[in-house]
Parts: sequence; structure tokens; C-alpha cells
Amino acid sequence: MVQFECKTREDVMKYVRDKNVSFIQYWFTDVLGVLKSFAITPSELEEGMTEGMGFDGSSIEGFARIEESDMIAMPDPETFQIVPWRSGENPVARMFCNVLNPDGSSYEGDPRYILRRLLKKISDKGYTFYVGPELEYFYFENNERPKGIDNAGYFDARPLDMGADLRRQTIFALQSLGIQVEYSHHEVAPSQHEIDLRYDEALRMADKTMTYRLVVKEIARQNGIYATFMPKPVFGINGSGMHVHQSLFEGKKNLFYDKNDKFHLSAMAKGYIAGIMKHASEIIAITNQWVNSYKRLVPGYEAPVYISWARRNRSAMIRVPMYKPGKETATRIEFRAPDPACNPYLAFAVMLAAGLKGMEDGYDLPDPIEEDIFQLTDQQKKDRGIETLPGNLYAAIMEIEKSELVREALGDHIFNKFIENKKIEWDQYRTHVSQYEIEKYLPII
Repeated sequence: MVQFECKTREDVMKYVRDKNVSFIQYWFTDVLGVLKSFAITPSELEEGMTEGMGFDGSSIEGFARIEESDMIAMPDPETFQIVPWRSGENPVARMFCNVLNPDGSSYEGDPRYILRRLLKKISDKGYTFYVGPELEYFYFENNERPKGIDNAGYFDARPLDMGADLRRQTIFALQSLGIQVEYSHHEVAPSQHEIDLRYDEALRMADKTMTYRLVVKEIARQNGIYATFMPKPVFGINGSGMHVHQSLFEGKKNLFYDKNDKFHLSAMAKGYIAGIMKHASEIIAITNQWVNSYKRLVPGYEAPVYISWARRNRSAMIRVPMYKPGKETATRIEFRAPDPACNPYLAFAVMLAAGLKGMEDGYDLPDPIEEDIFQLTDQQKKDRGIETLPGNLYAAIMEIEKSELVREALGDHIFNKFIENKKIEWDQYRTHVSQYEIEKYLPII
């Protein structure tokens, strides 16, 4: 059952009064997409809705320096919902916030603002950007070692398994938050699961993605299980991806569809695909932001490594689902490289920026690659112009650092803060002596 949908400040305050809401959580994210929250009481809500609530931004990753630390969290009333696990007699609500400077202007370090700004650019043209991410994740016994809770495989139907029950509980919780679920299933790897959300406008979907990750983890925690969106938690089996379906609409018209094209793709769609392909290596540090992300992006585990597109070929980086007669509005592309541990606001922003660049500059789209690219020789890939995504975080940093497209999309503040953080992460990883090294080298060197 979808909860009461608020549109205005007055709607929120009336609901809080009528339902005896005890606390209202203000949600926002740091540059890395880590959810941040603080709670206020109903007595502070009117001021908190009109003037926002101040907080210290110097302690938030990628936000302000200590000498310019005052920030304001301004809640978006349309994101008001009751938190499912605090929905009893004195319920707790949450709202996503836009982060502002003390003078009321949008804060350039706020990831939600970055996406809002880019969406405003296409809204002025009459376009709407829709996305539908598929987030995979694992259930483990705890967060100390990756021991799974089942040995099932892709689409296995074991209704008495704990994983299936956890998915059901999670879907009920998501639905109570007004988040529509299309379907759920067991994924390829043991203890790996997926719940797919119905597509929505990009800003709402970014909010939903943040909510989804928290709900999955919280429902698992309530059942004594640990859920993780870590891209590659177990060696030798598939990692977790976040395939992102995306399309552009003008009103009710899907701008990616062309009935006269042999692929049923418009010139705009082809330019959009070409844009993501050309700039894939530049944006991959945003869509796959962790050292661990690149343990997933290796040949042999279904994760895309090669910059290519196709219709049926799931080894390609971009897939265009086959057209079904009468389903023109479903025409879309599927970008398969991202993983579920990214910052969705920034990830959706750089995907859109790359696609728009391809559309606006008329990039040529190469032919699709329908063969299994993993089976092609290096020479065959070279002959077909198939390039490879960066193989580790350092290589990805080198690509993003010289990208004017990403700098423009994110703005100087987040662009510089993000790269600074990732360089620190890489340096810590690079200098760390792993258990693998101890076991392999210590006995023989």
C-alpha cells in the first residue's frame, strides 16, 4: 500500500500532526554516496521546512572545509514517507534534502544538486530522463566473512529459503515507501539476489536507489543476516552489478524509438549510445568508484569489460533490449558496467552527460558486436576497434582526471574532491600488504 503522498510543506506538517509522527529524519548523501541522516522533532518541523536545518558540513566527506562549514539541509516535501521499521504507534518519517549554503543558494558539493542541475538542462528542452537500475547484492551470515546463506543459482525457486523470504519482506517494505517493484529473483552466484525497481524519473530514482540499499540492509539486519552491495565480495564467482536501463522522453514520446530503423533506434538513441561508449573510460570511476569494483570488471564473470554494444549479447557493455511490437515506449538502452556501490546521483549524472554529448555532437555509432567478446582473440578485438575499460581504480582515476566532460557535469568542487578521495583510497590499497602476499611470498622469498 503506497503511503500518503505529500506535495507541499503544509501536507507534511498536517500528516505529522494527524499521525502523531515522533521524529522526522533528514536524509542526504556525501560525495561517495554514503547516506547521512539526522532527526528533528515535530516542534522543529515548521522552521525546518521553511528555513531548513543547519549542520556542520566540514565533517561530511567531500563537503566544506572547516572555515566554511555551515550548511543547511532543506527537505523535499515530495520525498516524505514513513520509515517501515518505525511505523508503529509513534512513527518515524524521512525526507531527502537539498543541501544549501547559508545564503540559500544550492551547495555545489551536494550530489543531489549535481543531478538536479543536469536534469534542469534537459527539462528546458522538454525532455525527461528515465532510469531503471537493477541492483544485485549478497546475503551473508555476518559482516566479518563472506559466508553465504544459500547455494541456489540463477532463478532457482526455493520458496522456503531464507533469501527468498528476505526478498519478500524487503519488497513489502519498499512498497510501503511508495517504491514500485517489478520483480525479484535469485541471481547467478550463491547467496546473490536482485530486486528490480520500476523505472522512474532520474532524481526520484536516485532517491529510491538510496532508500533501496538501506531497506535491503535493514530487513536483513532484523533477521540476523548481513546484506552487502560490495561489488566483488567472493573470489571465483560473479560480482554484483547495477545494470542501468535508461531512455529520454518528450512528453509521452520515447525519443529513442524509430520505427523505420532496422534496430528501431532513433538518431538520438544512437548518438546517446555512442556518447556513453566514447566517454565510458572517463565516467567509470564514478559508476565504479571503489578499489573492489575492478575485481568485478574482469573477463569470465558476465561483467562487461569491453566497450561495445549489442542487442542479444550480454558480454557487451551496452545492450539494447529487443523491440517488441506495440512496446515503443519500452525502447531503451542498458548500461551494464556500473556497480551498486556507486553514488547514484553522480552516476546517473555522468551517464546522462556522456549520452547528451554523443547526441549533441552527432557521434557515430559503430556496428553492434553480437559474438561473445570474451572468446575473441586480442587481434580480433583490435581489428574491430573494441577497447577495454580501465583495469583498476588507478587507471580509472587517470582517465577521469583529464575529462572535461565529467568536470563540467560534476562541477569543480565535487570533481576535485572525488579525485582527491580516490587517490587516497588507491594509495592505501597500493601500500597495503595483503594476506595473499604473505601466504604466497613469505615462504619462498
